[in-house]
Amino acid sequence: MFLHRHATAALPRYTSYPPANRFQDGEGRDLYPWWLEGLTPAQPLSLYLHVPFCSQLCWYCGCHTSVANDSSRIDQFVGRLINEILMVSRRVIDPGEVCAIHFGGGTPTMMSPQAMKRVMQTLRDAFPVRADAEIAVEIDPRTLDDAHVATMAAAGVTRASLGVQDVDPEVQRAINRIQPTELVADRIAALRAAGIRRINADLMYGLPGQTVEHVRRSADAVTALGVDRVAVFGYAHVPWFKKNQGAIDESLLPGAEARFEQAEAAEEQLVADGYEAIGIDHFARPQDSLAVAAREGRLRRNFQGYTDDPAETLLGFGPSSISALPGGYAQNAPHVRQWSEAVDAGRLAAQRGLAVTWEDRLRRAVIERVLCDGAVDLLAVAESRGDDPTLLVDAFARLAPLIRDGLVTVDRWQVTATAAGRRYWRAIAACFDPELAPSVGRHSVAV
Repeated sequence: MFLHRHATAALPRYTSYPPANRFQDGEGRDLYPWWLEGLTPAQPLSLYLHVPFCSQLCWYCGCHTSVANDSSRIDQFVGRLINEILMVSRRVIDPGEVCAIHFGGGTPTMMSPQAMKRVMQTLRDAFPVRADAEIAVEIDPRTLDDAHVATMAAAGVTRASLGVQDVDPEVQRAINRIQPTELVADRIAALRAAGIRRINADLMYGLPGQTVEHVRRSADAVTALGVDRVAVFGYAHVPWFKKNQGAIDESLLPGAEARFEQAEAAEEQLVADGYEAIGIDHFARPQDSLAVAAREGRLRRNFQGYTDDPAETLLGFGPSSISALPGGYAQNAPHVRQWSEAVDAGRLAAQRGLAVTWEDRLRRAVIERVLCDGAVDLLAVAESRGDDPTLLVDAFARLAPLIRDGLVTVDRWQVTATAAGRRYWRAIAACFDPELAPSVGRHSVAV
C-alpha cells in the first residue's frame, strides 16, 4: 500500500542509534582510546576494514571511495592500514575473540593479492580470530581475477558479496557500470571452485531508466546464479553530497510510487524464487544462517546491515570506518589524506563520535527489534535491561498517524507492523527516535 507521506519521508537507516549524522567532532577522538582500553575478553569482536578505492566510479555510488590513479597509492594505503590495525590492537589490552571480519569499500580487491595476504595475516597476529569466524569481502566482479580468488581462499575468506545492481544493459549504461551477467556467473563459479561457497548479491531499485520489469529480471538472474543472500537497496539521489551522482540524468529517475512498486516487485519475485524476507531489505535461502537467525529472533543490525554476528563491539579500520563500542561510537577521518596524516603521526584516526547514554541503549534495542522483527514488546525489552518502559511512551503520539493508516498496531506495550506496513518499518522505528528532526538530503527516503 503506497502512502506518499510515509514512503517519501527522509529517515535514517538506523544501522546505529543515535545515527551517524549526530556524531560530534572530537568526541570520538577523545574517548576512543579509553573505550578500547576498557574492552575485556568477555566481549567478542567484529572487525571492519574500509578500502576507499575503485578502478572506476559508478555514478550511483554514495560510498567514501575514489579512483586509484596508480598502484603505489594503494600500496601506501595498505602500509598505513596495517599500522592502524597494530596501533588499535595495542590499545586493546586483552581482546575478546573475533567472530567476524568484513572487507568493504570501495573495492577491497583493489589491494593486490600479496597486500590482502599481508593484511589478513596482520589481523590474525593482532587479534584472536576464531577458527570459524565469518570473513566476508565485497567484490566488484569486473575486477576480480583468479589470483585474488586464490588468495582469498587461502586467507580463509568464507563469504563474497558481489555488486550486481541491475542486469539490464541500458540501466547499466545509465549508472556507468557495464557488467554482463555472464561475467558475474563466471566469477561466482571461480569463487565456488576455490571453496568460497557463501555468495551474496546486491541489487538496487530506483535507478535511472529502471522499471518493475527490470527489477524482476534482475531478481530472477541472481536467483539463477544460486546466491545465498540478496540485499535490495533503494538508490538515494544526493548529488549535492556525492558529486559523481551529478552525471545521472534526473529525468530518468522513477518517481516515489514507481520506486515503491519496484521494491514490492523485488520482494515478490525473490520470495517466489524461494528466499525468505529478512528485515527491510535482505533476503536469504531458508537454510542460510541469516534466515535461521531471523526465525530464532537472533537477527541483529550493524553498520554492514543485517547480520547474525553476535559481537556487539565492532572495530573499524580505514578512512570513514565507524567503530561501535560499549561506550559509544567513533568514526575515522573520512578522507584518505586526513586519515593518513593521523596514522603517520602515530595517532588513532578517530575524528568524530558520540558517547551513548543508557537511554540511547534502550532506544537502540527497541529500534533494532522493529527493524529486525517488524514488532517489539516494549515492556519485555525494557525489563530485560532493567529500564523503565515509560521512557518510551513519547513514541505513541508519533505512532498515531501510522496506526490510523493501518501500518502498525499497538496493544498495551506490544507494537506490531501490519502486513500493509511491511515497507514502512523504518517509519515505525523512527517513532522511537525523539531527536529526529525534519531534514533534506541527510537521509534517504523510507522506500
